[in-house]
Amino acid sequence: MATDTLKSTSSADSATGGLRRLLLDNGALTALIVLVVAMSALSGDFLTTDNLLNVGVQAAVTAVLAFGVTFVIVSAGIDLSVGSVAALSATVLAWSATSHGVPVLIAVLLAVVTGIAAGLVNGFLIAYGKLPPFIATLAMLSVARGLSLVISEGSPIAFPDSVSHLGDTLGGWLPVPVLVMVVMGLLAAFVLARTYIGRSMYAIGGNEEAARLSGLRVKKQKLAIYALSGVFAAVAGVVLAARLSSAQPQAADGYELDAIAAVVIGGASLAGGTGKASGTLIGALILAVLRNGLNLLNVSAFWQQVVIGVVIALAVLLDTLRRKAGATPVAGASQGGKGRQAATYGLAAVVTVAIVGATSFLHNGSSSTANPKVGLSLSTLNNPFFVQIRSGAQAEAKKLGLDLTVTDAQNDASQQANQLQNFTSSSLGAIIVNPVDSDAASNSVKAADKAKIPVIAVDRGVNKASVDALVASDNVAGGELAAKTIGEKLGGKGRIVILQGQAGTSAARERAQGFAQGLKAYPGIQVVAQQPADFDRTKGLDVMSNLLQAHPDVQGVIAANDEMALGAIKALGSKAGTSVSVVGFDGTPDGLNAVKDGTLYASVAQQPSQLGKIAVDNALKALEGKKVEETIKVPVKVVTKSNVAGFTG
Repeated sequence: MATDTLKSTSSADSATGGLRRLLLDNGALTALIVLVVAMSALSGDFLTTDNLLNVGVQAAVTAVLAFGVTFVIVSAGIDLSVGSVAALSATVLAWSATSHGVPVLIAVLLAVVTGIAAGLVNGFLIAYGKLPPFIATLAMLSVARGLSLVISEGSPIAFPDSVSHLGDTLGGWLPVPVLVMVVMGLLAAFVLARTYIGRSMYAIGGNEEAARLSGLRVKKQKLAIYALSGVFAAVAGVVLAARLSSAQPQAADGYELDAIAAVVIGGASLAGGTGKASGTLIGALILAVLRNGLNLLNVSAFWQQVVIGVVIALAVLLDTLRRKAGATPVAGASQGGKGRQAATYGLAAVVTVAIVGATSFLHNGSSSTANPKVGLSLSTLNNPFFVQIRSGAQAEAKKLGLDLTVTDAQNDASQQANQLQNFTSSSLGAIIVNPVDSDAASNSVKAADKAKIPVIAVDRGVNKASVDALVASDNVAGGELAAKTIGEKLGGKGRIVILQGQAGTSAARERAQGFAQGLKAYPGIQVVAQQPADFDRTKGLDVMSNLLQAHPDVQGVIAANDEMALGAIKALGSKAGTSVSVVGFDGTPDGLNAVKDGTLYASVAQQPSQLGKIAVDNALKALEGKKVEETIKVPVKVVTKSNVAGFTG
């Protein structure tokens, strides 16, 4: 009896240990299964064919970037430049093919060569220049982004139609970006498992000195590794630009962090020596599922960043636990190990399908709600103007009994495309979009139109796509008013500087156009400097401080929004409102308070709360099938100290 009990206990311990080892060996896969099951249970819109394809599309660019980063991390390096290299490669393609008539095939090759060149520079600085990978690739991050802005002159460049098909679907349902992701993933897996350079990556990452002593040409291998990372970055940039129908100079900003996170979540160690393509793919899918699901659940974009940060931290902790427990390393395995791994993936797929199928019954017949659903995608919530649009929209939605979902694109056209895709695949009755860029939003709006979902544009229009209504102030007219205000204040003569908005955005271009047109009426006004400060108060302070060193006698400032104007006022100190007149744009609460104080001479107010309110009103009309006007103009108004008390915003 005692022997039987001992055997039973040993078997139970063995089973428990085996399960624990299985979970540790496949932590990322376990996390993905848990996420899919949880999102399926929490949202009836998650488990649909369209939405699952959306997840694949949204993971594609990050995954392709991450495959390239996997090579670097396996070899104990880091590459912070992949996002900027992606943007530069896409810009080179669009610039050469569209602006200079280069054949598309050659333009594509130029884009790939650009990625290779950037990677070779990184590799040379690291291998031969002895720079730490962090410093070398950080420098390339800045250089590549700057070159992208220089080549494009800060404006998006239309993508060739033949290449834009990379953002389309095959057979009307299978997204091409997903196919590209799969192909590049298979290529990455082949390089890591079946090639000399792949084995070199593991050797260098495991022990670089031992690899060198064993006869491996470490420096040349590092050149090749970073060049491969550049190739994958170039492909990711082309796919991203194809989705947006334009090469955006600010595209893929911050994507290097997502790529590194995907690799780490997938089981690779930043210490080097371990990592595999399948784990990286799972890491990219985890990030995409998280963002997609949290969008569907109407979780604040700010909290989404918190959740993703927690997931990354947990992934690193899991890697630590796996190593302490002596789990199987992910740097390659025997044929038997690969067979067990394939069996594990197959079993995981079966379990996931079974559980998800069961949870889907929870949502049968419960997809309809009492209140109509409307989605609002804002270009950013890191700006008081757009916060006021949200406030006006939320107040009106509550009044009308609408269920309003608000997302923050964080000035990332690609992220906004993902959010609009999520809106389209879920059970929303109407969509309100404030585009990051008017061209980049076109494909997403076309998809919503195809799904017969009414779309209302607010503040900025959408090019090459049909919207039911545009609710906006006229940025060009507002720019002209700002120029007229500063011209009249200075009596038609004086030296001024212009603080421009974020390069590549519609608002920055249109307001700059208005400034230029308005100043034509005042030939005595000399613009001594124009610099971008990215709609940011801190950057406005820094840029204005720098400009004052070269132009201490400046008499006026025009800023493309109130935030930059307030930064300029801080830099001007006692000069603001006395010897230097500052004109802002937007009419934000802080801007209006500065007008009251006399430090800000005027603000061209757009009444953002009214924009949000009117957009929601028209979304409901369109949802109910009522006729809406194609263009609803909310008048801009110059607010000065004389009329600020009566301005309601």
